[in-house]
Amino acid sequence: MADYIYLLESRLSQAQQKALQAVREIARAKGLTVFLVGGAVRDLTSGSPVRDLDVAVQGNALKLRKELEKAGAILSGELEPMQALYLEYPGGVRMEIASTVAVTYPKPGKPVIKLATIQDDLRRRDFTANAMALSLNEGSYGLLMDPLNGVADIENRELRLVNNYGFIEDPVRMIRAVRFAARLGWQLEERTRARYETGKEEGYISAMTAFQRGYELEEVVHEDDPLRVLQRLEQEGWMKVLCPAWTSAKVNVGELDRLRDTQGQLFTRGINADASAVQFPLLTAKMQSKDVAGLKNIFPRRSFVTEIDSLEAQGKKFAAELSSKQAATPSAAWKMLISAKPEAVLWAAYTTKNAALQAKFKNFYTDWPQARQRIPYTMMQEMRITPELPGYDELVEKLFFELMDGKLGTPEEMKAYLEPYSPPAPPPPVHLRRPRAPRKEGKAARTRKRPEGEALDEAAAAAIAVAAMDGGDAVAARRRRSRRD
Repeated sequence: MADYIYLLESRLSQAQQKALQAVREIARAKGLTVFLVGGAVRDLTSGSPVRDLDVAVQGNALKLRKELEKAGAILSGELEPMQALYLEYPGGVRMEIASTVAVTYPKPGKPVIKLATIQDDLRRRDFTANAMALSLNEGSYGLLMDPLNGVADIENRELRLVNNYGFIEDPVRMIRAVRFAARLGWQLEERTRARYETGKEEGYISAMTAFQRGYELEEVVHEDDPLRVLQRLEQEGWMKVLCPAWTSAKVNVGELDRLRDTQGQLFTRGINADASAVQFPLLTAKMQSKDVAGLKNIFPRRSFVTEIDSLEAQGKKFAAELSSKQAATPSAAWKMLISAKPEAVLWAAYTTKNAALQAKFKNFYTDWPQARQRIPYTMMQEMRITPELPGYDELVEKLFFELMDGKLGTPEEMKAYLEPYSPPAPPPPVHLRRPRAPRKEGKAARTRKRPEGEALDEAAAAAIAVAAMDGGDAVAARRRRSRRD
């Protein structure tokens, strides 16, 4: 069994952990139980990157809106029937918080929703791999709930319907199955595949709602490899249903690959940018402007559309700042790159044609990080500057920037720089001699061993002779007693 506490702490980014912690504290203050559910649990279990966070609350999630916004969340959309909020947190974290509900379908695509327990919520989901939950509550934090044995299907890399009538009740699950299979590289379980083919032939998809259509189209843009997903949906015929004007032929493939390379280089330097808004114009590069506008108009998260429209201005502003005197030194440019909005950095790095800016990004990827290798750890150890010392990490970072700017070129300069941070040497150890124990009364004093050749005085010789005679008499007496017996 996986250690999910460890996975939550090691597999989620710092921004994701911070966002989850904020939700946990708000739910606890309201007396609500809260769970991480769906794709996030699936990805933690399978080892795939955790893209989005889905959180389920036993209670009305809509009532948490004000507290969530006060804690730094930005509301990007809302789905009232499911009592769901679409949120964005700093660091590119996307989160969906919804109430735990039970769903029935009197008619295909016409759900009846009511509040329920987390167990009921898991059983109304699409595939078993998505029907798992992790407790985020005190006393049970990290506890896995897997009522439909989704872990087994994850191990088999299969998508299995939770409900045999899943495609009839909610036909958008057929599109979702293709999207998941393309992203994860999984297959549909045998019976699920048969039901999928039946659903395609009988036109179940006609019951899909307009909201679901917009949601699935937006999810394509958020994929790490949107072209692969788009091509797979196209092969299955679903793009004709979702958006006939959008095909893989309308994508600028070469530029999309270059964008992914840039994103990967930034990631190696700790800048984790969400490429969704940057790649949208590349995914729709050859579409007519009216079709692009229509596509954005049906996206459910309106803040994402705003992000697409405003990203160019944000990127140009950041590029101007990076070209200014404020970023003249390598360390100043480094700090500006690390602290800026990651998506703006990605846009500038990908689009800039300015030679000076291109040189800065190249140095950021290759040259500047090498300054860490010149940090004099051995000298610091000799000067008693160790990791246990308060402020050690801050000092190492200062050294990194000084070396990056070429200010510490010799060992003498480094030692002079470190001297104020060196703690005084500890005092020498004090060795105390143990006092000699007093002699106990009544205990015979030890006789001094006579050195070889030393003569005995007359008194000592006489005492020895008497002892020998007494010893001889005692031996003779024992022999006489033995003969009488």
